[in-house]
Amino acid sequence: MVGTEGVTIHPAVDHGVTAGSPSFSGGVLSCHCSSNPVKVRVGAQTAHNHVCGCTKCWKPDGAIFSQVAVVSRDAIEVLQGAERLEIVNKDAPIQRYRCTGCGVHMYGRIENKDHPFYGLDFVHTELSDEDGWSAPEFAAFVSSIIESGVDPSRMDGIRARLRELGLEPYDALSPPLMDAIATHIAKRSGALPA
Repeated sequence: MVGTEGVTIHPAVDHGVTAGSPSFSGGVLSCHCSSNPVKVRVGAQTAHNHVCGCTKCWKPDGAIFSQVAVVSRDAIEVLQGAERLEIVNKDAPIQRYRCTGCGVHMYGRIENKDHPFYGLDFVHTELSDEDGWSAPEFAAFVSSIIESGVDPSRMDGIRARLRELGLEPYDALSPPLMDAIATHIAKRSGALPA
């Protein structure tokens, strides 16, 4: 059996996954600036919350995974500090808006109307003080943490710890999300009726 003692994933899940509240209706995300932080209101409960190993998502210091969820883009409102937001990479499918002061990603938006996830924004719920956000459900792009410098010899222990936390590890997205992408593509190509 692979040992998982001392294996850390993300501060929001390292001590266990906290269940969300079905009646939760959103909250405010704040960047890490000590004065006049950027604030973004998320006016709905999030979905598909997960830990992500990709090298594009923002991770808090010391974390090897990010924690990211989606919400309808019409639920996002910048309350404060819009002038300090910049897009990390304008050529990326997800336009990640970060604070120019502290570097924290406040939300990610897909502008390509043909993208399977168009209409959804990506947020990091740990930037909120409110309790009740949807719980992480799985781990995505797990092998990608190697690209950010994690020693490959640690992967068995990391996957075992993810499973202990109830976060099934995938090297893509979860099967339902991969099915949604494939369905979108099949409808656009005509392989399935629109």
